Amino acid sequence: MTHPLNPAMAATFPPPVMEARRWLQGVTFPPERPLINISQAAPVDSPPLALRQAVAEAALNNPDAHLYGPVLGLPALRAEIASQWSAAYGGQIAPEQVAITQGCNQAFCAVMSTLAGAGDEVILPTPWYFNHKMWLDMQGVRTVPLPAGQGLIPVAADAARLITPRTRAIVLVSPNNPGGSEYPAQTLAEFHALARSRGIALIVDETYRDFDSRHSGQGGGRPHDLFTDPDWARDFIHLYSFSKTYRLTGHRVGAVVAGADRLAEIEKFLDTVAICPSQLGQIAALWGMRNLSQWVAGERAEILARRAAMVGGFSALPDWKLLGCGAYFAYVEHPFDIASDALCKRLVSEAGLLMLPGTMFQPEGSEDGKRQIRIAFANVDATGIAEVFARLSAWRA
Repeated sequence: MTHPLNPAMAATFPPPVMEARRWLQGVTFPPERPLINISQAAPVDSPPLALRQAVAEAALNNPDAHLYGPVLGLPALRAEIASQWSAAYGGQIAPEQVAITQGCNQAFCAVMSTLAGAGDEVILPTPWYFNHKMWLDMQGVRTVPLPAGQGLIPVAADAARLITPRTRAIVLVSPNNPGGSEYPAQTLAEFHALARSRGIALIVDETYRDFDSRHSGQGGGRPHDLFTDPDWARDFIHLYSFSKTYRLTGHRVGAVVAGADRLAEIEKFLDTVAICPSQLGQIAALWGMRNLSQWVAGERAEILARRAAMVGGFSALPDWKLLGCGAYFAYVEHPFDIASDALCKRLVSEAGLLMLPGTMFQPEGSEDGKRQIRIAFANVDATGIAEVFARLSAWRA
């Protein structure tokens, strides 16, 4: 490449999911052992028929669906999120504290653009969601890794020792990607107290909130109490995605809940990057919120059943260690004297399994990453999960 290249972009690693897909090139999978793709947990099925019909109706008969909309999103969708989130979390959220984005990744990028610039620092627990690390790298923001504790739950006291005058935010993902762990409400409260005491932001990405076992009544209530603080908008920022809940990955609809002053700054980013979110995607999300609560409950029950199958299946793999499991992901430690990236490449051709190695979720050179693997099980039913364990049990290094 002879023309100039932004050095921060050049230093950012390639998209991991795309790299893993390249491992499939030239590999033939026999009929008796077809590929099981457990590398990415994006829904592969279409949205429910009634939701597709609502989108089709809007596309045919709502002229506004094809025009620019408000930069911060449709007022009706912002109001619906404010209302439902206020009820779910026991707090007070106003529509003007909600913005709609082109997916949750854009929500993260927009928020970070208002918080941190080149030379600043942001704390990410490890294993981390690689797209968060990629965006920070592109912006010249230093990512400070916070090794997660027991059960892949980060500890606020550990984070406190990492804060410097350059620290701008701590980012948590719960239920976690890649670890699957559901962070206890007390953990989130401790991180919020830390962030407030140090004058930095706490960002909580709840992309998988609708598959949290606590929403089903199994865990005893809401996942956290952060919105019950009347002054929550001072330093707490919430991120959300509609992609998994209503199978809208291709429509790119996410959300930010933050103080109205923060959203005024975010509006500058969104207007420059996308002008407005997808109108049809927002219409779909709004219809889903108003009409699909029972359907979502069924989806959650199925995911939780698959989670139970994953947890139970490791009894057949006594040499493996299950580090975390929940929502869409299981995060494991393998027993082989092989780095996880090399191991995952071999498992494609030798076992018909496509998974992502822990090296994609840890700092470069991490010894932990070499021993870890993420298994995205949300698209695999109980029979498929049993087959995954059968193949792993039979495989030999």
